[in-house]
Amino acid sequence: MAAKVFESTGKFGLVLAVAGGVVNSALYTVIFDRFRGVQDIVVGEETHFLIPWVQKPIIFDCHSPPCNIPVITGSKDLQNVNITLRIIFRPVVSQLPRIFTSIREDYDEPVLTSITTKILKSVLARFDAGELITQRELVSRQVNNDLTERAATFGLILDDVSLTHLTFGKEFTEALEAKQVARQEKSL
Repeated sequence: MAAKVFESTGKFGLVLAVAGGVVNSALYTVIFDRFRGVQDIVVGEETHFLIPWVQKPIIFDCHSPPCNIPVITGSKDLQNVNITLRIIFRPVVSQLPRIFTSIREDYDEPVLTSITTKILKSVLARFDAGELITQRELVSRQVNNDLTERAATFGLILDDVSLTHLTFGKEFTEALEAKQVARQEKSL
């Protein structure tokens, strides 16, 4: 009698496991249809049904991860500038299908690195080394405005852009230190 109960319980468990596997494979967050391609509709984090094998989920992380991008460029007076920009960004959810079809899932690093390098070179070339030090807030604001505008064309929202590191070439740094020492000696 106990053997029959265990046998029927085993069969019921097997049927339940197979049914659960089928239902689980039919749940998705974002969808790619093998016949129609990437769907224009972006679905949220809720549970949805899909047709197994025909449709494939594509999951994007829409959180705002920080990204540090170091760039070496030149100033208006041809001084080498080492600058690091910290960017917190996220994709525009409604543009995820376009982002996936044009850039793919790993859109953040190639796009942000490319546009950040171009924007920093463009903005820093307008200032000489002394102005980069004394007008850092203006430089930061200009980089932020230009980068936000450019990132929007790729479907990205920049939540925060900040200059975290700004140094100059060895020769310029030594010249600044010598000038500071000379100024201090003169005041004594």
